[in-house]
Amino acid sequence: MRKKLVVVGAGMASGRMLEHLFEDGTDAFDVTLFGAEPRGNYNRIMLSPVLAGEKCYEDIITHDAEWYAAHDVACRFGETVTRIDRKAKVVFSRAGETPYDKLVLATGSAPFIIPVAGRDLPGVRAFRDLDDVEAMIAAAEKPGARAVVIGGGLLGLEAAAALRSRGMEVVVLHLMGHLMERQLDPAAGYLLQKELEGRGIKVHCKAQTKAILGDGRAEAVLLEDGTVYPADLVVMAVGIRPETRIAVDAGLYVERGIVVDDQMVTSDPDILAIGECVEHERICYGLVAPLYDMAKVAAATLREKAATFRPVETATQLKVTGVNLYSAGDFADGDDREEIVLRDAAAGIYKRLVLKDNRILGAVLYGDTADGAWFFDLLKKGADISDQRDTLIFGQAYQGGGRLDSTAAVAALPDEAEICGCNGVCKGKITGAITEKGLTTLEAVRAHTKASASCGTCTGLVEQLMKLTLGDAYNPAAITPVCGCTDLGHDEVRRLIRAKRLKTIPAVMQELEWKTSCGCAKCRPALNYYLVCEWPDEYADDYQSRFVNERVHANIQKDGTYSVVPRMWGGVTSAKELRAIADVVEKFDIPMVKVTGGQRIDMLGVKKEDLPAVWAELGKAGFVSGHAYAKGLRTVKTCVGSEWCRFGTQDSTGLGIRIEKFMWGSWTPAKVKMAVSGCPRNCAEATCKDVGVICVDSGYEIHFAGAAGLDIKGTEKLGLVRTEDEALEVIVALVQMYREQARYLERIYKWAKRIGYDEIRRQVLEDKARRKEYYDRFVFSQKFAQVDPWSERATGKDRHEFEPMAELSLEAAE
Repeated sequence: MRKKLVVVGAGMASGRMLEHLFEDGTDAFDVTLFGAEPRGNYNRIMLSPVLAGEKCYEDIITHDAEWYAAHDVACRFGETVTRIDRKAKVVFSRAGETPYDKLVLATGSAPFIIPVAGRDLPGVRAFRDLDDVEAMIAAAEKPGARAVVIGGGLLGLEAAAALRSRGMEVVVLHLMGHLMERQLDPAAGYLLQKELEGRGIKVHCKAQTKAILGDGRAEAVLLEDGTVYPADLVVMAVGIRPETRIAVDAGLYVERGIVVDDQMVTSDPDILAIGECVEHERICYGLVAPLYDMAKVAAATLREKAATFRPVETATQLKVTGVNLYSAGDFADGDDREEIVLRDAAAGIYKRLVLKDNRILGAVLYGDTADGAWFFDLLKKGADISDQRDTLIFGQAYQGGGRLDSTAAVAALPDEAEICGCNGVCKGKITGAITEKGLTTLEAVRAHTKASASCGTCTGLVEQLMKLTLGDAYNPAAITPVCGCTDLGHDEVRRLIRAKRLKTIPAVMQELEWKTSCGCAKCRPALNYYLVCEWPDEYADDYQSRFVNERVHANIQKDGTYSVVPRMWGGVTSAKELRAIADVVEKFDIPMVKVTGGQRIDMLGVKKEDLPAVWAELGKAGFVSGHAYAKGLRTVKTCVGSEWCRFGTQDSTGLGIRIEKFMWGSWTPAKVKMAVSGCPRNCAEATCKDVGVICVDSGYEIHFAGAAGLDIKGTEKLGLVRTEDEALEVIVALVQMYREQARYLERIYKWAKRIGYDEIRRQVLEDKARRKEYYDRFVFSQKFAQVDPWSERATGKDRHEFEPMAELSLEAAE
């Protein structure tokens, strides 16, 4: 007969335990899963990207309703277990009694709320679950909103960076002398603080909170020294405590956490515990890797198999986009310890290893964390590094008397070396899965091993392991098809469209032997772009193959309304234009007006049925669509340049306007953002854009391949040109080369890395004949592209419906 298994807590630890439990089938247990939240298992370590807007809740769901149903799990979400009767072997909830043969407690932890006046005011939140995230997102939507984050540890800094990315003014209050003092030494803490302050986050260390002030809701935070920071939102991120109340009431042995043995069994042999609520050998764990180890052991124990949990070393990485930080072990000073330090101030790199008896005790890496896994492996093994002492700090690639390339360095890692810290996946498991299961794509490796499936920082290592294991058979471009409708990759599809002169989507699907009759939401937008780019004068743009934002020429918002962004050439406007915007806002009762990072004005909350009328009103003032929704040129950001600024060397505003007026309307593989700075002070932030110009005394420095979104990357310098005309030609040729060679949804920085920076310089800067050919093809395409979609729709010339064909699901725009 199947045993009754009750699991209390539907988080990551219990979810991983159920996965292991079901590896041998679902016939051993009738499983009932209780969860206090009204939802199932999701990846909590990815809440920071959700808060930052880089992901949505659907992206981080681990087990959906179909998974629970397929494994016969009775889900009781939103239902809290209030009591355990160990003698009767029953748990109690509001719905009554649920009997068990085996019980697993995975109640997690509770946020620590510092006991100050005002802590219970509305507007004070912890940062633990999706409800907290949704409340913080709502607070960030208020124009000019201010947030105070109390706590400069991992969670606090992730929350602060995410809220800042949503436009809030953010202050971080930290009790200790430097940030993340448990994971970082003072030097790395200084670098981290400098980076955050560079992003506009104020950091106040040695800050002791006295009270949270407010009349009916949080309005400010008062410090013991009398400093007051205004706040519309206060985030408490000062630590966690194991959630043990139900275990204490049941009479289980509890100290800091629920005490378990090596098999994850509590003082009651029929009750197991796993996760953040647990204490094992006087240690409570808060990072996910050891929790997953607990889950595997607990599943084996329930199956009556031998398994043992042992204390583990853990490593820490900060999930803030663009901040590379890694720490592991014990890095405190001591008389019996020595250290090796590498600093590169210009590159923002700091590395420190703490040694004792020629063994690594701790490692702190900032700016360059590529060797984190290797140092961590040496630390866990207690390896003698005597022979590597002189070159150790330079990393694995420099050991053995010569420099190894990155693939050879990964090859040198032992099979037990941890690659994915989030999921506790070692090198041997990844290479074994690749070989045994015939895995050939990164997505397949993630599905089978979970490596790189969480925060993603180990993706590069996983890809190197795939290259190492598969050799020449690993070619991501060749083996990754456009979608499941075809076996062809993007490059091959583009080549065949040209070679076969295919000029419609049906023609492509017929001639290239598509597996489905009408394609899908991945291939149709890609094919539509490739045909637009290849045959601008012949192909009729298929609006039903575009994402929702591109179909309605506005950005859909979370409440179903839309945002409208009129184009402001180079960020320059006038009294007439501002009056027109004000009139439209009042006439259509638009709830929010916001200045964007691209120096434009965004009107948010426009009803769908009002869009044509809004466009018509704006058109009367001379506005055209800002294409804020488009895979095309978004903005050309400018500073005031030589016309007004005493440091300006060239007319950056004039050049920016010229570029934008010349290039707007063209479709590109992904969005394109540009900037022109009038001097090397770079006030327009040209060195993080897809294409940027820095004006200097001798002319115009052209930059390209920057990124400032999910990835943070400085630009590469393309070269220097002397005149404004030449600068325009080079920029246009560069974008046309990108249009013709990039894969759909591939940003310029990814395309450039794949093609090679030197090859782009050769074709665009050095080969003037080829540059002119690119330029001329772009100019030709613009004859058909520079049509304002707002005007077309408002005047009735464009009669496309807003909705796509019923069989396509394109609402989830990238």
